Amino acid sequence: MTTEGTVVYLQHSPRMWAEHPDLVAGVLYADGVDGKPRTALPLGALHDTARDRLATGTEATFPEIQAWRRAFTRTGLAPTRYRCAAESLLRRLRTAGSLPEVHPLVDLGNALSVASAIPVAIIDAARIGGGLDVRHARGDERYLTFGGDEEHPDPDEVIFADDHGRAHARRWTNRQSGWSAVRDDTTRILVVAEALHPGAARDVPVLLDALAGNLERGWGVASRTAVLTAATPRFEV
Repeated sequence: MTTEGTVVYLQHSPRMWAEHPDLVAGVLYADGVDGKPRTALPLGALHDTARDRLATGTEATFPEIQAWRRAFTRTGLAPTRYRCAAESLLRRLRTAGSLPEVHPLVDLGNALSVASAIPVAIIDAARIGGGLDVRHARGDERYLTFGGDEEHPDPDEVIFADDHGRAHARRWTNRQSGWSAVRDDTTRILVVAEALHPGAARDVPVLLDALAGNLERGWGVASRTAVLTAATPRFEV
């Protein structure tokens, strides 16, 4: 668990950039996001944006989702068995008509994810050991499911790994861990939004700006953001 004054970072390994040169990774850090937002969040409007797009075709036809399916295939995952988080949320919205309410921060991230078709991970920054490396697993890292069970990622699958050997996501953007899930006492967050589709260099900064704006209106906090590249692969606070 991190403490005040500890450096929080996120970076992708050189191998990740070499294997996925089209990757655009957006990162946001904010402190002071505890409690309920002081103003209503535009969740309904964001859901409607996604519904309007789904009315023209299923999420499988979106170029953002197709890019993730190709990436999953390259990493050895069956793309219709293991879906990126954005595809799973869009599928839920299309079939169930709505998304579950979890926590204001999670609900905001999910709404932005379906509106943009980009996976968004909101991580409790106080519950990661130092920072996160997006890298291929050795297989000895520990992953905690939301049900409380511990697993080990498969060797060579992409994970979010901290300095203590814990995996905070499995199969890249497929499953987030219970280690660092947002809770009622969460005050500091690290947000990761990754995309691979043509236009990602435009869309990821737009998503970050929308998230930062809503955090400022809802919680009155300023955010730090960055877009990572192979030349500047590390975000640090």
